Amino acid sequence: MKHLVALSLLAADFSNLRADIEMINNSDADWFHLDIMDGVFVPNISFGVPVVECVNKYTRKPLDVHLMLAEPDKFIDTFHQLNASVLNVHYEACTHLHRTIQRIKSLGMKAGVTLNPHTPVCLLEEIIGDLDLVMLMSVNPGFGGQKFIENTIGKVSRLKELILRKNAQTLIEVDGGVNLETGRRLLDVGVDVLVAGNFVFKSENPVETIKKLKML
Repeated sequence: MKHLVALSLLAADFSNLRADIEMINNSDADWFHLDIMDGVFVPNISFGVPVVECVNKYTRKPLDVHLMLAEPDKFIDTFHQLNASVLNVHYEACTHLHRTIQRIKSLGMKAGVTLNPHTPVCLLEEIIGDLDLVMLMSVNPGFGGQKFIENTIGKVSRLKELILRKNAQTLIEVDGGVNLETGRRLLDVGVDVLVAGNFVFKSENPVETIKKLKML
């Protein structure tokens, strides 16, 4: 499978959001990536349901929703109603992870689990076969524009080994500090989905930058 590129709207210009949405619609990007932050699980607040409702009106590509929430289970049905194609919950926020994943999948969404930088992939040993996707945070979650954490490369390798050993079909996604250099290195060790934000939106030609990420 050719790797996917997901564009993080956290880095978009919210004073002209529709224009940025249309730019992504008309680019080589595969998914819209939406970071939902509550100011509790992570030290920041992003945007909530009203903004996602607005985004949903104009997007022509799947929504990859990342719940950075202390109680993600309360919002599974909400984001299903908002047409999320992929719903990512944090391992660190889910007391009953298997039940959470089964609920997401029962609604027809792809179920993903996100790991913070300090969380080892071995903790997914008993559930990897149930997951459509694992997203590794390559920065500390909560803010865009951070420097890529180098340990992520080895972490991806360990996750890929686990997936192959368990004969799972799980995709690997990485979010944080992705650019052409780190993106190439991540793909080389088995990443399937690259999430990009500031690197694209702050570039001179975002459409061309997305194209370059897609061509890696």
